[in-house]
Amino acid sequence: MTNPRKPDHPVNPMFINRWSPRSLTGEALSQEDLMTVLEAARWAPSAYNAQPWRFIYALKDDAGWAGIFGAVNEGNQSWAHRAGALVVVASAKQALFPGKTELTANAWHSFDTGSAWMSMALQAAQSGLVAHALAGFDPVKLRAAIHLPDDYALEAVIVLGKQGDKAQLPEALQQREAPNARKPLSDISFAGTFKA
Repeated sequence: MTNPRKPDHPVNPMFINRWSPRSLTGEALSQEDLMTVLEAARWAPSAYNAQPWRFIYALKDDAGWAGIFGAVNEGNQSWAHRAGALVVVASAKQALFPGKTELTANAWHSFDTGSAWMSMALQAAQSGLVAHALAGFDPVKLRAAIHLPDDYALEAVIVLGKQGDKAQLPEALQQREAPNARKPLSDISFAGTFKA
């Protein structure tokens, strides 16, 4: 498949070549492949180096798989069952900042954890893997399944695996199985003041 994405300005091809397929082979992912993706996330930047991200994972058919998969909504289950691994991304709502002796609210926990997700996504793409982030899950079921304390926020479930044939997807998803475009840079960046 030829990538239809065309940047308006020069960027490293990894940014435009990364996308989020749903078609997966169903092959198991090795522990080593998963750890490489998580290692990339570990090196993401964060405010005061607080590193609020946490990853709760299950390789296909591991003991934790059923709990995580069971919390994913039905529409996403229709294709995510072919994943090689599922990774729950959570973030610590509090941090021990420099000069402090107690945990305090970290207003940047979600922002910083987003940078870790992007690192995961880029490493997965560089490793020839699919990484697709899901917001479609039941937060109550997921929190219970992974025993996540209340002082951590649920951010996403990441579906990891090897890309498969889109013909295995439901017809409606087959039509969407291609890299998508982005808004023009002029619509999202403004010199000096915000413009609606």
